[in-house]
Amino acid sequence: MIEVMGENYYIDLDEIEKYVDMTDPIEFSGSSEMKINIIKYEMVKLLVEVILAEDLEPIDTLGLKKSKMNATVPFKLAFNSLLNKKIIKHF
Repeated sequence: MIEVMGENYYIDLDEIEKYVDMTDPIEFSGSSEMKINIIKYEMVKLLVEVILAEDLEPIDTLGLKKSKMNATVPFKLAFNSLLNKKIIKHF
């Protein structure tokens, strides 16, 4: 889990599988193949890489009670996009 602004989140791998899956349920009878949307797959892969590579250190606020996270624009965009698609879930 990752803690963002005091809340714990995790990446739901089953949700990623559902999101990129293009297998037609009618064709699934006994076949072990899975068709994926390569564009969605690559985009989710990139967004997850951005989130996992970010260093989320709270900024020292010189005695103020509420600290702010020093997150980059790519992290915020990736986190919000994956949260919107329910790939990142609140724990």
